[in-house]
Amino acid sequence: MTNSKLSRRRALGLGAAALAFPAVPGALAQPAIGRAIPREFNLTLSHVTANITGRRRPAMAINGQIPGPVLHFREGEEVVINVTNRLREHTSIHWHGLILPSGQDGVPGISDGFQGIDAGGTHQYRFPLVQAGTYWYHSHSGLQEQSGIYGSIVIDPATPEPFGYDRDYIIQLSDWTDETPSHIIANLKRDPGYYNYNKRTLASLISELRRAPDGATRSTIVSDRIMWGDMRMDPTDIEDVGGYTYLVNGHTPAQNFTSLFRPGETVRLRFINSGAMTHFDVRIPGLEMTVVQAHGNNVRPVTVDEFRIAPAETFDVLVRPRDGRQYQVLAETMGRQGFAQFSLATQEGLPALPLPPHRPRPVLTMADMGMNYGPSGLDRGTPMPEVDAPGHVAPMDMGGMDHSAMKAPAGSSQDMQHGSTGGMNHGSMAGMDHSAMAGMDHSSMAGMNHGAMGGMAGMNHGPAGGAAAGGMDHAAMGHGSMAMPDPLVNNVGAPPGARVLSYRDLRAAKPLYPVREPTRIIEIRLTGNMERYIWSINGNSFSKAQPIQLHLGERARFRFVNETMMNHPMHLHGVWMMPQVGNGAENPLLHTVNIKPGTRLDVDIEADAPGGWAFHCHMLYHMETGMMRKVEIVAPRTAAAR
Repeated sequence: MTNSKLSRRRALGLGAAALAFPAVPGALAQPAIGRAIPREFNLTLSHVTANITGRRRPAMAINGQIPGPVLHFREGEEVVINVTNRLREHTSIHWHGLILPSGQDGVPGISDGFQGIDAGGTHQYRFPLVQAGTYWYHSHSGLQEQSGIYGSIVIDPATPEPFGYDRDYIIQLSDWTDETPSHIIANLKRDPGYYNYNKRTLASLISELRRAPDGATRSTIVSDRIMWGDMRMDPTDIEDVGGYTYLVNGHTPAQNFTSLFRPGETVRLRFINSGAMTHFDVRIPGLEMTVVQAHGNNVRPVTVDEFRIAPAETFDVLVRPRDGRQYQVLAETMGRQGFAQFSLATQEGLPALPLPPHRPRPVLTMADMGMNYGPSGLDRGTPMPEVDAPGHVAPMDMGGMDHSAMKAPAGSSQDMQHGSTGGMNHGSMAGMDHSAMAGMDHSSMAGMNHGAMGGMAGMNHGPAGGAAAGGMDHAAMGHGSMAMPDPLVNNVGAPPGARVLSYRDLRAAKPLYPVREPTRIIEIRLTGNMERYIWSINGNSFSKAQPIQLHLGERARFRFVNETMMNHPMHLHGVWMMPQVGNGAENPLLHTVNIKPGTRLDVDIEADAPGGWAFHCHMLYHMETGMMRKVEIVAPRTAAAR
């Protein structure tokens, strides 16, 4: 291999381990625009043994490597991709974020006419490339993506980009587990907090009470624990799955994948989050980043110090290191469970810099619960009226808490009003063991009856009509006003004054669609039951749900309401989503929109791609356990049909 070819492969983010495997034929060639004969690529999916953590574990690979090879295309050409399945099971490949015919999208049973690729079979995908930018591809069958079936896509533009750079690197983030993915789901079904290594315990409660400065604080601590116990939830449960090793282009932090630069050069970093369940908070101490692309689309450059990248998202940033020192690029998980990291350096072979201490682990509050859990009565887009399935609408046992009367302050970003916390009933405290609290001084906890500590049956909460309900001050518990969190602000724990990217900062460089009002608003409530580990949309899991029907040419507004306490990066195949962030025609074009816990966000859809399309949460285990729908874009109804 020549030095120039080796340099180009490294610039696309392939390290030494990846170079040991054969490349995709033609993947790095630069085809002429308008080439009549489509270029052909071959991908082979197979079982392999991987050693990521020092243990040999079964995995799946594309062309023998994890991640799979970079597919390097050019806007305007047509490509043919032959996918051969040497797995012992059914498979598929989905081209994430690409605008293409439904039949080529690669989702078995949803994409028009596509039923997947049988074991031993080969399927040919063929489609034109109508866009440029950074994308990725992955299996859309079962949990294969978690086992290694994913790779990156770079599409060079047909016309020059509005920004320049000297070097170009793919940074594909992922989360690796030595566990079998099916075992992870079984563990979550058995105990939703199985991987919550920071859950609150009775011992931690006792410790908090002993540190409390006064009786009022102790009362608040106990009340807070009771409420979370009622809901069978833990405010430290930020990410469903833990125990991961976090990778950059298949490299562990210790392996220190390195992107080379010369001082003064501009370096393009194409971040792709291929993590199955992980949000990453990305920063480069000592360097600012200029975001120039979001989800493959050019945006007006915006300079930031940090950004959060949800599963399936891509952000392209430019950095300009002025000196020759080694820079550490940190991708810290949202739940503070670990880092993916790599280096920007002037030479290869440098050891990884020591990882810093984790920032404080975030803790959920009652504000993250959101409000108004009942149906809002909007159109659900289904052919027939839809009824919520039992056990989905109220994700947790709220113990009688009535959210319907809770109103947000006027002028809030949610256009909702939250008032008093009426109707909160904590009568059922079963399952909360207070026996170890014997001997503690509860005398100053006014209004609380601790006479029956075994089951807390005698605790008096009374009606929660005022500031203190039976002596319990709900305002002090962090949900007195119940103002909903801002759906767009990412609290990454950055120091004061740090510039943290939000969707509001993203302005489309060349708007694709004019501003127009939606034809209708479609209710998209994100629902589920954490205790049973089932996830759903509008109270129905995928297996029991009707499709959502859009009419070709209409603009629909999806009104996302996250009724759960988890983030849900929602991905709609085949068309762009435009979150309504106040930028008019310059609202960004995204293929995935992260919906924060307890928030509401309006997202417009231009229904310009006929056929069947998958619509789902890109947290893999959420999708696999029900948070998915089919969206059908069908011919408009005629006047007679109306």
